[in-house]
Amino acid sequence: MKIVQVNVTCGKGSTGKICLAVSQLLNQKGIENYILYSSGTTDYPQAIKYQDTPYAKRQALKSRVFGNYGFNSTRSTKKLISEIEKINPDVIHLHNIHSHNCNLEVFFKYLKTANKKVFWTFHDCWPVTGYCPNFDMVGCEKWKTECSKCVQRKEYSWFFDKSKKLHDKKKKLFSGVDMTIVTPSKWIASVVKQSFLKDYPVKVIYNGIDLDIFKPTPSDFRNKYNLEDKFIILGVAFDWSVRKGIDVFVELSKRLDQRFKIVLVGTNVNIDKQLPSNILSIHKTQNQSELAQIYSACDVFVNPTREEALGLTNIEANACGTPVITFNTGGSPECVDKDSGIVVAKNDIDAIEKQVISLCENNTFSKENCINKAKEFDKNQKFREYIDLYNC
Repeated sequence: MKIVQVNVTCGKGSTGKICLAVSQLLNQKGIENYILYSSGTTDYPQAIKYQDTPYAKRQALKSRVFGNYGFNSTRSTKKLISEIEKINPDVIHLHNIHSHNCNLEVFFKYLKTANKKVFWTFHDCWPVTGYCPNFDMVGCEKWKTECSKCVQRKEYSWFFDKSKKLHDKKKKLFSGVDMTIVTPSKWIASVVKQSFLKDYPVKVIYNGIDLDIFKPTPSDFRNKYNLEDKFIILGVAFDWSVRKGIDVFVELSKRLDQRFKIVLVGTNVNIDKQLPSNILSIHKTQNQSELAQIYSACDVFVNPTREEALGLTNIEANACGTPVITFNTGGSPECVDKDSGIVVAKNDIDAIEKQVISLCENNTFSKENCINKAKEFDKNQKFREYIDLYNC
């Protein structure tokens, strides 16, 4: 058996790391496999790059000018197909193909005649919409019937709203493929079942984390920042915005008294301008082990995300023994249970404030229970489910 995975990256970013982990597990079983990727670089011997960076940038520009997101990149898609045909795999596993790295029309016409088993992991909701990878924050449900007059169109197309046309084309192209859809959360699975793809089989495989890295890790973090006598509230993101809840932390900083200290990781100089002086801003960590040290040093991890496929940061925090408070958004609530965290209604800042104070003052959750919940997301266990899915 031969397996090919297709993704924007190899070994970088969440989807790239998933591809690499699956490939390495296949290697352990002696199964020939490759990763076809389009962005960045890697020295992984089974990775094949099929698109160059200047070309990708031109396709991104065309997409924004003409509004035809997902239907450019013809040359690189033909290269992708050529590489697949050289390998002649039994299974094609798609991941992120909406980073201006695939022409859907060219590629899915090929898949319909290729006689290959196809798996497609929906890392977000883009396959079922005209434009949007995420729609939860704006509350749009047009994707259930027909996208049109896209409220987020300007993020994807500068001049034209072609959301209806693109949605209709996806409906036509994605039908009639020997395909199983994989989702990283029950929430995305429920989206698929309400969409035009509802007749396809759907398998939920949660993303996993490395429990050898994310575990209770001692450090001098509290001493370094003079926080020995503080309750530390942590937030972690790498694209801070209202979508990730930065405004919630700003509001909490106004409400919480001097006993509490908010720490945000993954910020930058532009985000710093939005933050009050009483929030500790950490632009980036040196590595994941340093991030584990910060998780371990904190009293509570707050994730006020307003749209989320799953919420790996919740799991990372739990793995380090730190309880979680999160909005009831997307897949985020699926990462915690009653013994490892608290889920509150989306946008209910009053509830977050109340739960932060209660949790810190009463030491509500045990480290052991948090760690046990995170064990359900061991990356080796989760990604073996892909191997089982391939019937290797």
